[in-house]
Amino acid sequence: MSSNVALAQETGTTRDFLTLKINNQLFGIPVLQVQDVLGETNVTRIPLAPPQVAGALNLRGRIVTAVNVRRCLGLTDQENQTKKMSIVVEQDNELYSLIIDSVGDVLALQNAEFEQNPPTLDLLWRSVSLGVYRLDGNLLIILDIAKLLHSLNRPN
Repeated sequence: MSSNVALAQETGTTRDFLTLKINNQLFGIPVLQVQDVLGETNVTRIPLAPPQVAGALNLRGRIVTAVNVRRCLGLTDQENQTKKMSIVVEQDNELYSLIIDSVGDVLALQNAEFEQNPPTLDLLWRSVSLGVYRLDGNLLIILDIAKLLHSLNRPN
């Protein structure tokens, strides 16, 4: 467990997460990492890019790398999905558009309820997760954006 999470648990503070769904699984991203939420956007393919990179898009004059999160998680693309959502995050002074299935609500969750990844969680998913929250029969997997984007360097 990171020292920041341990410290937050001791003080009983909450953290806000933007929820999203991928393949009917609930994920969360710390709100402070979210720059923007986009609807359907035009993405230009990038030749010879890793399969997880959907391409690039122009966001208010900045070039943004579009990342297919389904592929990062080892899932197949949805064939019949008409609308794709994107969450724009900043990592190492670069913008990335994370292509997901749908965006949910912002949840304020108690740090004391944060848990380590269960051992039964898929190994690939564990490698890009900070931990989980149990929510009324659902598991909210908190994505580690830095590790998710680092996964672009390894083949799926």
